[in-house]
Amino acid sequence: MSTYLINHLRIPADMPNAEGLDYLEQVEATVQPYGGKWLAQGQGDVIEGAWPGSVVLMEFPDRAAATAWYDSAAYRAIRPLRIRNAISDIILIDQIPEGFTIKGFAAGLRDVIRKG
Repeated sequence: MSTYLINHLRIPADMPNAEGLDYLEQVEATVQPYGGKWLAQGQGDVIEGAWPGSVVLMEFPDRAAATAWYDSAAYRAIRPLRIRNAISDIILIDQIPEGFTIKGFAAGLRDVIRKG
């Protein structure tokens, strides 16, 4: 089951500095051995609420691969470049299982509340 990395990214002045560019030039090579790939990146069209900055959406084959990449020596070596030059809120979230419906999810919550 795929795992997705979502990064709510804010770069001061909306333009990477030299260290930020160094990070961008190196990060892809750290992701490839773990089967990661970029699915979306950039500023979206905010249709509700506020979303300052950009989004990065990546896919990994599974949670183990995503965690192994994030904890890898290669990524740890360049991670400070991102941390020093951008604000990131990063989460990992797993793909929903086959057959999932939001209606079924709501029914499960109702059962929990009823038994509560």
